[in-house]
Amino acid sequence: MTHSERTASVHRTTKETDISVVLNLDGSGIAKLDTGLPFFEHMLEQVARHGMIDLEINAKGDLHIDAHHTVEDVGITLGQALAKAIGTKAGIVRYGHAYVPLDEALSRTVIDYSGRPTLEYEVSYPRARVGDFDVDLLREFFQALCNHAGITLHICALSGRNAHHIAETVFKSFGRALRMASAFDERAGGMVPSTKGSL
Repeated sequence: MTHSERTASVHRTTKETDISVVLNLDGSGIAKLDTGLPFFEHMLEQVARHGMIDLEINAKGDLHIDAHHTVEDVGITLGQALAKAIGTKAGIVRYGHAYVPLDEALSRTVIDYSGRPTLEYEVSYPRARVGDFDVDLLREFFQALCNHAGITLHICALSGRNAHHIAETVFKSFGRALRMASAFDERAGGMVPSTKGSL
């Protein structure tokens, strides 16, 4: 698979949400986001910028109820787009990790394009909301993304007192780890990075 082919476009519609995601794994970190949730968009922008992914997300959801369906379904749709863009996984590094600080906060993310959806999320926030955004929804986002991207993801907030800082280090470290795991390994010769021959 060539770099130019590592793109995907996914449109998902339910009775609760209407979401489209367009991404390029080999982009330049450009994000165009419209979800109706400014703080969530700020977090998604970190993934694009630090993952060097071009990412366009348009989401319309039942925000008059709450943000849960919109955040979770963005995770589902983005996960589907990542799975589509990465393809057979031939020639990729497969594993990625990153530590990212922001002032007093520090988070670590480790990712494996394993084909086995798993999320270990050890993140505590000192308050329930950043502005009017419920930080519990961030776990729902990553769970949905893992389930549909087929990745193993370990996220751990190692320190932090400010909820905004903690969340931002989580998303920045995820972007950095995703960038590493998605990169081509020139020594792999196009092989799938598994002794099983497939992932």
